Amino acid sequence: MAGERRPVPRLRDVSREQFLQHLYPQRKPLVLEGIDLGSCTSKWTVDYLSQVGGTKEVKIHVSTVAQMDFISKNFVYRTLPFDKLVQRAAEAKHDEFFISEDEKYYLRSLGEDPRKDVADMRKQFPSLEGDIKFPKFFREEQFFSSVFRISSPGLQLWTHYDVMDNFLIQVTGKKRVVLFSPRDAQYLYLSGSKSKVLNIDNPDLAKYPLFSQARRYECSLEAGDVLFIPALWFHNVISEEFGVGVNVFWKHLPSECYDKTDTYGNKDPVAASRAAQILDRALKTLADLPEEYRDFYARQMVLQIQDRAYSKNFE
Repeated sequence: MAGERRPVPRLRDVSREQFLQHLYPQRKPLVLEGIDLGSCTSKWTVDYLSQVGGTKEVKIHVSTVAQMDFISKNFVYRTLPFDKLVQRAAEAKHDEFFISEDEKYYLRSLGEDPRKDVADMRKQFPSLEGDIKFPKFFREEQFFSSVFRISSPGLQLWTHYDVMDNFLIQVTGKKRVVLFSPRDAQYLYLSGSKSKVLNIDNPDLAKYPLFSQARRYECSLEAGDVLFIPALWFHNVISEEFGVGVNVFWKHLPSECYDKTDTYGNKDPVAASRAAQILDRALKTLADLPEEYRDFYARQMVLQIQDRAYSKNFE
């Protein structure tokens, strides 16, 4: 099993002022209850979404396994009319299917042109816009995107981090969310922004021995709950039943810190990308030296990074 487990704190009827002044600066996950989200939590049934959401084609992930892996791509992309997706995602077995009768579906809504446009569910699904209210716990100019999500029961998304702050609004259904601090990245066996450890409940510790040292934060989300996920916090989401969610992402850093070509909100800040490129060049330069010299000077570099870049006062 993974290491230490902690519940994500839950608070009810938090005001904008309380969140911004006392909670947001802590940069830790938090479940907010009692937020006014509009009528979506009662209206967005399968029948309602099928009738009102329309027949626009949407791009979806289709998987025959519960634990989706973005590194190995153990799923395929397909398209379905939105109303058909809703109906199929709510089923356990399908009369119509792409791969198998028990395949699972996942929608992560996109902009009109995903290469240029960010997702904003209010634009992609205008017939549903009036049903939902976003928590106004950030300035309007900080808004980045709002992503509409639909998941089949039992579907588990890979552990990953985002570079934007995030409100995960659970509109209908139940989710279990497991989070890991950015400080535990060294234990998560990363490939880019994603962890190679898929089965976080029963990890293969022979293959991933350091994973047992990762401190795990957990919460269950039900209709009406809002989970604050700070930028860089790793999260793994399990849909325990058919559910609809909306992620609202906003910029924690000034706009100029982010990659202007990033429409998904998952490209590292410009300074971080530049630093990674410089480090890669430095390591390639060390390759010109014999092994004992490479080892010595690489260790010196690590010590400098630890001394000059790491914060000493983060728990």
